[in-house]
Amino acid sequence: MATLTTEKPRTFTFLQVAVGLQTLGIFFQAVTAGVLLSSAHGELLHGIGARVMYGATMLYVLAAVLAWRPGGGSPRPILYSSGFLVLASVQVVLGIARVPSVHVPLGVLMFALSLLALSRRPSAHRS
Repeated sequence: MATLTTEKPRTFTFLQVAVGLQTLGIFFQAVTAGVLLSSAHGELLHGIGARVMYGATMLYVLAAVLAWRPGGGSPRPILYSSGFLVLASVQVVLGIARVPSVHVPLGVLMFALSLLALSRRPSAHRS
């Protein structure tokens, strides 16, 4: 016997929105890194973007905790978001120290990981 299932309309959770904002923040950093090479305003934009990206990463940690504890979700996103916060902290230190040989590849890695986190489907509630 076949059962009919209706697909729920796609809604975005706070966790997905936080990951999306983080991904946009990292992408903005890549754009402003290019602007650094050609404009006097690049450093200002990159500095502002760094603060926004770091804030978005902290928001990701908060969203992961809220999705886990009160929301009944998996604790795994807390591990991912905490790892991103560590990477973001290292990025800030490397940027301030002006070590582009590590700062740039780490930024590319962070963007790839953030896209991967963004593409993951939210885990089901635990039973």
